[in-house]
Amino acid sequence: MQNFVAYVRVSTQRQGASGLGLDAQRAAVASYLRGRGSLVGEIVEIESGRKAGKARPELAKALAACKAQGAALVIGKLDRLARDVRFFLEVIDDSGVDIRFADLPDVCPASDEGRMILVSMANFAEFEGRRIGTRTKAALAAAKVRGIQLGLAGRHNLKPNIEARQAAAGTFAAGISGLVAGFRARSLSQRAMVAELNAAKVPAPRGGDWRLSQVQRLLGRLPVTL
Repeated sequence: MQNFVAYVRVSTQRQGASGLGLDAQRAAVASYLRGRGSLVGEIVEIESGRKAGKARPELAKALAACKAQGAALVIGKLDRLARDVRFFLEVIDDSGVDIRFADLPDVCPASDEGRMILVSMANFAEFEGRRIGTRTKAALAAAKVRGIQLGLAGRHNLKPNIEARQAAAGTFAAGISGLVAGFRARSLSQRAMVAELNAAKVPAPRGGDWRLSQVQRLLGRLPVTL
């Protein structure tokens, strides 16, 4: 039985905040550890897999922790270590740490066969990363042609569409304001209003039957005095 430090990485702050990808990596690590050893630490990094050296401070901490505790480093998926073959090889060859990958549980970097498999997989990871970069650049270029101002917050680019939807919702609410005034005069609950609207076959803003959340948004757009 061996001690392990886990290294998990996501590429963006948004992924890190949402947990997107981290849970899957942790599950892979937990599966790998069964019958092999114990987890004595975890290091999380939020950085591109194509960055190396000083741009990966948490990886450096993970390797240092392994040396200090006599532990091996376990990584959920090979491309979480790096999408750069040169940096990948520097880490597995020169770090002085036993590195294992949960998605390749039977591959040992120290063996000739294991190293050959890892190098092949690292080449594919780098190729995949470059393809992602190429597609991203193409998508940004296409967005620029459509008039989207690159580098601005998403909400800024969505603002005209949001304003149009809000205007349409306001117009819709004004159109049935008289009906809502009658509901309020009868002191109907919001759920009763839903039932009345559906019974009267009044279509919801996007068609179909009304739901409680839609009635609540409708009431929020109309003056309380109606």
